[in-house]
Amino acid sequence: MQTRRIGDIEVSAIGLGGMPMSIEGRPDEARSLDTIHAALDAGVTLIDTADAYHLHADEVGHNESLIAKALASHGRGSEVLVATKGGHLRPGDGRWTLDGSPAHIKQACEDSLRRLGVEAIGLYQFHRPDPKVPYADSVGAVRDLLDEGKIRMAGISNANPEQIRLANEILGGRLVSVQNQFSPAFRSSEPELRLCDELGIAFLPWSPLGGIAQARELGSAYARFADVAEAHGVSPQRVCLAWMLAKSPVVVPIPGSSRPETIRDSVAATDLALTAEEFAALDAA
Repeated sequence: MQTRRIGDIEVSAIGLGGMPMSIEGRPDEARSLDTIHAALDAGVTLIDTADAYHLHADEVGHNESLIAKALASHGRGSEVLVATKGGHLRPGDGRWTLDGSPAHIKQACEDSLRRLGVEAIGLYQFHRPDPKVPYADSVGAVRDLLDEGKIRMAGISNANPEQIRLANEILGGRLVSVQNQFSPAFRSSEPELRLCDELGIAFLPWSPLGGIAQARELGSAYARFADVAEAHGVSPQRVCLAWMLAKSPVVVPIPGSSRPETIRDSVAATDLALTAEEFAALDAA
């Protein structure tokens, strides 16, 4: 397994996104645990989650609890960097709402600590800007958590370049990750990726295959990815992740998965070497 760095931690170049195992269409717990264990068996040492990855209003943190259970029951569980997030909420009616207030973020972190069963969260990220709260106040709460030792590293999610620079300033140069949407269908985060590359901050693409539904149709939607996949005898999804890895050494994709076979295929992207011509064609697709 190739590795990359988030702050001072070396992690697998492909992480596991936990969201599909806890929201609409989620599998039963047994299959989810098998999926997480398959990821660990394949060498994954980064798992992304959030307190908002749940379905019903009374099960906040469902995904965090699931991941904690899976790690506790696997011999390599202690080797995994768990990245979680706070500031997003799901009231249980299908909506996603926001609360970036410092009080909420600090309480959310305490609750995540309890569910994950750790003394300090490996990577804690402010989930999404809240227009009702000054961004500096929200990130300031994350800084406080870092200073208090409640979290080991700090990141942000769904941020623009101005917010990245501001967050890094507020955190005293300690911003280690930016988690933004990025995929063949969603490339508007290219400026953020370039800025992270410039600053040496890890860039974690969420929904790198286009989302739960679109991931299956990636090859039919993007012919160049299908062509490269056919030439190598692999899936278009594997090609997509290999393309992202080739874009910059700070990129660490976190494809969501709810089946062992899909995360195994994703991990294999680290062994797929694209030619310069193939990369250029995919980058222009």
